[in-house]
Amino acid sequence: MFKLSPNFFILAFLLFCASFVSAQQQTTSVFDDSEWTKPTQPFRIAGNLYYIGTYDLACYLITTTEGNILINTGLGESVPMILANIEALGFKFTDIKVLLTTQGHFDHVAGMAEIPKLTNAKMMVHEGDAQVLSDGGNSDFIFGGNSGSTFNPITVDRTLKDGDTIKLGETKLIALHHPGHTKGATSFMVDVADENRSWKVLIVNIPSILSQTRISGMPSYPQVGKDYAYTLASLKKLQFDLWVASHASQFGLHDKRKPGDPYKPEVFVDRPGFEASINTIKREYDKRLRKRSEISLCANYKPWIVF
Repeated sequence: MFKLSPNFFILAFLLFCASFVSAQQQTTSVFDDSEWTKPTQPFRIAGNLYYIGTYDLACYLITTTEGNILINTGLGESVPMILANIEALGFKFTDIKVLLTTQGHFDHVAGMAEIPKLTNAKMMVHEGDAQVLSDGGNSDFIFGGNSGSTFNPITVDRTLKDGDTIKLGETKLIALHHPGHTKGATSFMVDVADENRSWKVLIVNIPSILSQTRISGMPSYPQVGKDYAYTLASLKKLQFDLWVASHASQFGLHDKRKPGDPYKPEVFVDRPGFEASINTIKREYDKRLRKRSEISLCANYKPWIVF
């Protein structure tokens, strides 16, 4: 049975208070899914990379000799659960030094604003999503505007560009800009090692196309179609050993691993599953290009990507 360190209870109380206040300020979303807040067992994926998220909203902890890196938080009310998962694995929540996200939507960043108050961690995000985080989602090209903020504003300490390196201790992550789903959607490549070997891991933001997205272009995101084309082509070229994603359902987590299973990084190899995920998005992309209403507004676009 996992044992929680004494500071867990103090932090849990503080986070409960912070989350309660945050909940009063945030907009309730019709997109909430019960699996987004459902708990699941935290576990070691490979080397110093751990899954600490909810049943479907993937959050990752990377431990280093100089502190830890947290990628994504899920919803605001999930932060105490994330804290408990970190402590259950034997790590300290207060050791988090760097905050990252795969995309600037509320279901991945709504808990970010509270964490620096308790850890002094620094938020780093691709420049394309920096404004969205700073205004709580109000400038998001789909969920912003008339809908207002969907999460508490987050202070951005460093903006990232494609290919930038995030280094902490002996660990280096490479930020890969994969825009479309959001303007600053980002995947991360990181090398981790266990007692037997090293693994190149892709933490990918699968570029799903929301129903509200018009790939011919939108007033607040004219190049969205071009960005999707770039991302789909870029993803196909990536080489890695293991892959995981922003949602557990996107990489079949609960089919590959059951609670209590032993440490086995090999279950996350699955190149065919990665290819299938990208091909599914590509088919949807092509389908929308073929729609007459889209093509009439997209005369300069050509479905030039061949998979």
